[in-house]
Amino acid sequence: MEPALRDFIESAFPSVWTLETFLALKRTADTAWTVDQLVSNMRANTVLVSDCLQHLDRVGLIALDDKLHRYQPASKKLEFLADELDAAYATRPFAITNVITSRRSDPLKGFADSFRLGGWKT
Repeated sequence: MEPALRDFIESAFPSVWTLETFLALKRTADTAWTVDQLVSNMRANTVLVSDCLQHLDRVGLIALDDKLHRYQPASKKLEFLADELDAAYATRPFAITNVITSRRSDPLKGFADSFRLGGWKT
């Protein structure tokens, strides 16, 4: 796996649920979803999906428009990384989820990584 993709996954996806929420939006980029629609589609709960959406919005991978969420990366660099992630997940899902689940447990590193995402937005 390319180091840039690994760094992106580690920084942008704190959980597999966040990844799954992101992929649901990315793969239906022409559709805007309410929280309730995503909850029903993903068979999840409202708090979980709402937390995932807030995180994805904060890192610049989705947009919120009148309570409707849709895939909209904030930069070409994020769009490229999102496409790479989607392709990698289609062929190697366990490798991708392993990056998320085996991530370090250092909260300061996680906090610092969240600022690094800002560079991908430009």
